[in-house]
Amino acid sequence: MSRLRFTTAAFMLAVLLGQWPGLAQAQRIKELASVSGQRPNQLIGYGLVVGLDGTGDTTAQSPFAGQSIANMLSALGVAVPANINVQPRNVAAVMVTAELEELSRPGQKMDVTVSSLGNARSLRGGTLLMTPLKAADGQVYGQAQGSLVVTGTSISTRRSFTQVGHQAAGRIPAGALVEVAAPEAPVEPVMELNFRQSDFAQTERAVQVITSALGPGAAQPINSRTIALRVPVEPAQRMSFMARLMELEVPRGSESAKVIINARTGSVLINQSVQLLPFAVTHGALTVRVQGQSRVVQPPPMAMGATTQREVNQTISVDTGPAGNLIQVPASAKLEDLVRALNRLGASPQDLMAILQAMKAAGALQAELEII
Repeated sequence: MSRLRFTTAAFMLAVLLGQWPGLAQAQRIKELASVSGQRPNQLIGYGLVVGLDGTGDTTAQSPFAGQSIANMLSALGVAVPANINVQPRNVAAVMVTAELEELSRPGQKMDVTVSSLGNARSLRGGTLLMTPLKAADGQVYGQAQGSLVVTGTSISTRRSFTQVGHQAAGRIPAGALVEVAAPEAPVEPVMELNFRQSDFAQTERAVQVITSALGPGAAQPINSRTIALRVPVEPAQRMSFMARLMELEVPRGSESAKVIINARTGSVLINQSVQLLPFAVTHGALTVRVQGQSRVVQPPPMAMGATTQREVNQTISVDTGPAGNLIQVPASAKLEDLVRALNRLGASPQDLMAILQAMKAAGALQAELEII
């Protein structure tokens, strides 16, 4: 990729900077935290997909597919001689995965993902046969079966082959039934609330909001991520308490400064807390400068209570060399302006990452730099 994709990140940048209209200034507790012990459980199973149009496994490279077919037929009462090697091209061995939501009950449905385990070329048009789904404890919690939805497609002729998308995996919406209820945490008078981010200030604000709405002693902080809640044991009162708790709004605080770069796409995400100090850096043919200028701002005539203020304006300039163009971003020291200037010059993602890493090492970038 020769150019940065800053346009894609511009929308998310506006949201992160709080410039998008209607950005919430508070978040509900249900969006910030989860109840300890209430979590989904991952399920996995091994099965067979049948009905493929000659795109299934070849048993020479995937012998387990033939063994599975023979075992399945034997379980259904069809005797397969031991000296016969089953080699159908319309069957594929697959792994089936699903997620058992917390508090799920028998009879509820789950979406499943089906992925080829052998060398099948495509699962399009296939049907998954009944597959038990087990959790980490080895117990069967669900059964999956149904027709696959595969988004990829392929076109082949005698001399050419073209494929769009991925055909070795697909999904079955609502393709599994819950057979055993998900495990539940025991009912205790004290419950833990775990926040998704570790933040002392956020936890303190949440405790203040809960105490103000539900009374003294309702919440006690344990650490920067966890709050202990004293909840009723009676089911109806417990439900009412938790419903009120999850709808409480916690004021937003200042986020920790962070810059995230996607090295594969060149996308850059910047939050509102990122700051730059004056600096100059040269990378290859690029020279980047951030300079500060001070000026005195006088109040309007006859303004009551106004005083003279000192204002610091900072300028970013990017120079590609003697034969290059000079781009200036006046009166600003925002990192997004620097990234936009580099983007206009056609800098590669490697150039941008190298410049930001050098800025971070020199202390000019007042933010945490994360490359994904």
